[in-house]
Amino acid sequence: MFVRQILFAAATLTALAGCDGMAPDPVRPDSAVEFPLPDRPVSAVVSNQFSNEDARDERGEAQQVMDLANISAGMTVADIGAGEGYYTVRLAERVGTDGRVLAQDIDRDALDRLGTRVERERLQNISIKLGEADDPNLPVDSFDRIFLVHMYHEVTEPYAFLWRMWPAMAEGGQIIVVDVDRPTNRHGIPPALLFCEFEAVGYKLVEFVERPDLKSYFARFERGDDRSEPESIKACSNG
Repeated sequence: MFVRQILFAAATLTALAGCDGMAPDPVRPDSAVEFPLPDRPVSAVVSNQFSNEDARDERGEAQQVMDLANISAGMTVADIGAGEGYYTVRLAERVGTDGRVLAQDIDRDALDRLGTRVERERLQNISIKLGEADDPNLPVDSFDRIFLVHMYHEVTEPYAFLWRMWPAMAEGGQIIVVDVDRPTNRHGIPPALLFCEFEAVGYKLVEFVERPDLKSYFARFERGDDRSEPESIKACSNG
């Protein structure tokens, strides 16, 4: 009976942890160990399957975010954490035939579904790439904009991830973050913590806009003068 009670208690704690939306402690890739772990919980990755694209379009989410990010024809854009492509396909339409969109995710199944969608909709200006937890695997000197929409709080190795994203930006390139002001284990990130983590790597904040109509905020970053050396990066406090 005593053993059964212990097992029941352990199962209950596991279930509660899952309900809290917190990812389990990660097994760090060898390529990330020179960077600090974030001093905060990391949200568990939620399903990449969207059933609410029409609802998002009704409030003009993608169009407004693309307007804020100054997306125009001919640009090259990366959509990180693309899932099944809500932003990917809309970015592809906006940049047009002279532009390019790279859709990246760490979920191979989601990318397979996105590939099927791209073929079905005959979108010729989209390419798809598998990323890693600590490395977006982006080509160097390539992107006018890199989109991180409602996904940054799920990155388990944010300092390594942001450090390796740096070379992918073209001259004058920008990183666009859309997220929610709430604790990171509730699928958001407080703006001050977001700013600190980007600045720790060497980025500078150039714009921040709260958008209650989109139930999100919009932040724009550029590269600063220098990228921090991995050993000099200090994890930002979540206090």
